[in-house]
Amino acid sequence: MAKDRGDHSEQACKQVDGEMTRFFELFGKRWTGLIVAVLTERAAYFADLRRAIPGISERMLSDRLTELATAGLVVREVDAGPPLRVAYRLTDAGNALEPALKELSRWAENHLPSGGEDCPKQFRG
Repeated sequence: MAKDRGDHSEQACKQVDGEMTRFFELFGKRWTGLIVAVLTERAAYFADLRRAIPGISERMLSDRLTELATAGLVVREVDAGPPLRVAYRLTDAGNALEPALKELSRWAENHLPSGGEDCPKQFRG
């Protein structure tokens, strides 16, 4: 087993690379990918995001948006109102994920069994 970064044994070289690890530390969390997917279509207010992602709690949405903002993928914008509203949009780095997310969606459509909860085709984006 590798004891430090200087050990280039076969086992150490077969470990997952750091970039993939960093990616899945963020996107491996439930809801993160769905939030970004919604925001690739348009900027959205907090309430709009909650409606677009059934099952997500306000607390979880807030936590994930904070993580995405910290990672530099989402920008939080406050509309002075009244009423006071908070909108979220992707940064350039966040928008750069769109092709990868579309490809993952195509892969899932072709290779994963349907959960039976899909929207009818006429309502899909």
